[in-house]
Amino acid sequence: MEFSVTKSDLVNELNTTQGVVERKTTIPILSNLLVEASGSRLTITATDLELSVRTSCDAKVKKEGAGTIPAKKLLDLVRLLPEGEIKFKLLDNHWVEIVSDRKKYKMVGMAKENFPAIPAVPHTLVQIPAAVLESLIARTKFAISLEESRYTLNGGLMILKPDTLAMVATDGHRLALAETDQKLAGLNSEVRVLIPKKAMDEVEKLAATADADAQMDFARDESNLFFQVGHRLLISRILTGQFPNYEAVLPKDNNRTVVLERGELADAVRRVSQLADQRSRAVKFSVSNEGVEISASSPEYGEAKETLEK
Repeated sequence: MEFSVTKSDLVNELNTTQGVVERKTTIPILSNLLVEASGSRLTITATDLELSVRTSCDAKVKKEGAGTIPAKKLLDLVRLLPEGEIKFKLLDNHWVEIVSDRKKYKMVGMAKENFPAIPAVPHTLVQIPAAVLESLIARTKFAISLEESRYTLNGGLMILKPDTLAMVATDGHRLALAETDQKLAGLNSEVRVLIPKKAMDEVEKLAATADADAQMDFARDESNLFFQVGHRLLISRILTGQFPNYEAVLPKDNNRTVVLERGELADAVRRVSQLADQRSRAVKFSVSNEGVEISASSPEYGEAKETLEK
């Protein structure tokens, strides 16, 4: 394998892989990237066995082939190199030679045969606007449980219907539901999938780096979920188990609603919470015809109260 690539292109794609790569693992190959040079493209793959990412960029390929390179060390080095072309050459002992101008480095690699295979991408189920999915994840992922024993709560429930798209997350104490009217062409029935939190974080990043009007291809098989935007593909294991019946806890026929300016509400909560009990961090909301009263108190610090008009 022998190829050259520009620093800017390489850094962009290496950044895409860093959230997936395992830095502390008992399987050394998972700390490496699989680098494949073919045609006029360089393809880079990372996996932790639960989550995989594959991305690519333009390259000048002198000799096709594949090898593995330590992910973090490669990015750390490439970031420090000057702008311009970087040459890579796979050596006989799985080492990789890296040349930039008059600078030469050799990095210890591993046999590409040891790198885990990633699943084949099935037929696209539906296309989702990347910006819409990014927004739904951003508005719900804070409610995901961090307790590993509550396995089915360690992710979000994505609900796809022909006319709507929703994301739900809960840790058993709080629940976040974000839903939007969204025509999903080609979808004839409801689809529900549980997405692990790490995968949600990476899907959000993938969408954030895409064009404003980009579409994300979504597909699934029996075990995996597939999200693709342009030349970047993310594959995640499906989170198994039964997500709680969240609809049962949502009030039916509720007419007690109030609309507040988001910025004012956030600022008020930040100020009032300064005097909240440090253990419970509790802030009380009292709704009346006049508006919403936000209050907190603690024996150590005192009391705080603000009222926001409707």
